[in-house]
Amino acid sequence: MKKRYSVALRMDLLILLGVIVIAGSLIALAYLTNAQEVDAFYMEKALQTARTLVTFLDGDHLKSISALLQEDEYQAIRVEAGLQGDDTAIRQYLEEHGELDYVTRLRRVLSDYRDGQGATYVYLVDMLDRQEGPNSSMYILDPDEPLWVQGLIAPDTEGFHREGANVPIAPQVSHSEFGWLASCYEPVTDSAGNRVASVGVDIDMNEVMAARHKFLWQMLIYAIIAALVAVLISMLLMRRTVTKPLSLLSRAVDHFGGDEGRLTKDQVINLPIHSRDEIGNLYQKTRSMEERLIDYMDNLAVVTAEKERIGAELSIASQIQADMLPRIFPPFPDRADFDIYASMDPAKEVGGDFYDFFLVDDTHLCLVMADVSGKGVPAALFMVIAKTLIKNQALLGRSPSEILANVNQQLCDGNEAELFVTVWLAVVDLTTGQGLAVNAGHEHPTLRRVGGQYELIQYRHSPAVAVMEGMRFRQHEFQLNPGDSLFVYTDGVPEATDAKNELYGAERMLAALNRDPDAAPEQVLSAVRQGVDAFVGDAPQFDDLTMLCLRYHGPQA
Repeated sequence: MKKRYSVALRMDLLILLGVIVIAGSLIALAYLTNAQEVDAFYMEKALQTARTLVTFLDGDHLKSISALLQEDEYQAIRVEAGLQGDDTAIRQYLEEHGELDYVTRLRRVLSDYRDGQGATYVYLVDMLDRQEGPNSSMYILDPDEPLWVQGLIAPDTEGFHREGANVPIAPQVSHSEFGWLASCYEPVTDSAGNRVASVGVDIDMNEVMAARHKFLWQMLIYAIIAALVAVLISMLLMRRTVTKPLSLLSRAVDHFGGDEGRLTKDQVINLPIHSRDEIGNLYQKTRSMEERLIDYMDNLAVVTAEKERIGAELSIASQIQADMLPRIFPPFPDRADFDIYASMDPAKEVGGDFYDFFLVDDTHLCLVMADVSGKGVPAALFMVIAKTLIKNQALLGRSPSEILANVNQQLCDGNEAELFVTVWLAVVDLTTGQGLAVNAGHEHPTLRRVGGQYELIQYRHSPAVAVMEGMRFRQHEFQLNPGDSLFVYTDGVPEATDAKNELYGAERMLAALNRDPDAAPEQVLSAVRQGVDAFVGDAPQFDDLTMLCLRYHGPQA
């Protein structure tokens, strides 16, 4: 089973992740913003210093000094002074050529703009081309060193090693062998616009970078502390306002749906959730749902009990209805002049179809097959009344047309439900095989002559019983010979429907009857029922299924 994580743990992790992301973003934003502002400040300071110094310099004068310093005499004095370790000869040389005062003032100007703590370096670089390449020794006028001291031009200034180049290097913060520096080089040009030298300004950024890194670590420490405090407070608040109420609500729901049995409203847990947020609304909705569910289960119990009571009563009614129909076969075991069998399968607990057969006297047999409109209890009640009235009228010795005329008149009285019944009724003289029959809107009967097959006997119907008062019903004569069979049924047989909504039909019914036309009445009904069941399949039974079969043997039997 997959491991489950609680909502509290997932929310705590989500809060922690959110705080880390927010704190990290704020630290990065603060660090980058501070770095950009500080770097911009120092680069602007270097640029302004370099531009200010350029205004104090005369490019033409610097050009003449640069030419003077390239003479062989100066080079020899420089070499000799270097060996002696002083610059006296160089000063004499410059004084003889009238440049010592300018160089001294220039060094004083450079010294005035140099930071006393050594954080800012200012110097003048001779930018004339050298044959040795971009990293050759260049003359540097450093206010703190002897005049003859030389230095190396930084690689970043290679772009100025071309005579006439007058584009300054943009201020930048970079790391070199001296550490972090904010550097700027501004060109000094002569009257013709040619570069003759460059003023270099380097601001020591090592302490600034150290302070920046210290600031970053302080920010990280403060952020971690603040994040831990925020996460702790958020977790406490979240547990109090979200996870704890949800846990209580979960236990209450488990208690409601547990194995303790059905609860009453008084047994439902009342939780201490009074917030007006979504969780409080969820609790109120859940509590209301539980109360409605309890009401529903109470009503369901009542309805179920009532349904069971009605089901029991319907079962009794079905039994009573079945007992009203002849069910003992053979019904007349002492008679050999005929054989009869019938069955009725209701679609519901009780049905509206019914059959009946009884002896009016020793020589006359009455046959009834009927179908009440509708289904269920109303049809069953109407069926009981109709069956009783028909039998009572038949036992008085009346003809089939008189029987149905009288029954029709009685059923029409007070028939507010407007029910009606289709009836096929016949009275057969067992001594001769002659019979009188009335078909009041019912299905056509089937007749099989001895040695032949079952065939539909079609003739004009009379209206159904209980449709209209004062109705007269047409009767006709028929003849049964020894060995003939008569099969009557309700519309539940030909109108049986399969899953494709196709009807069983009269042709399939005749085919089932004629598979074994010589079979006894019980086997005839069984063959038809098997045919209907095979055709319908899993589709539910839609209508009552009622059948009756009579085999006439004749008086000699």
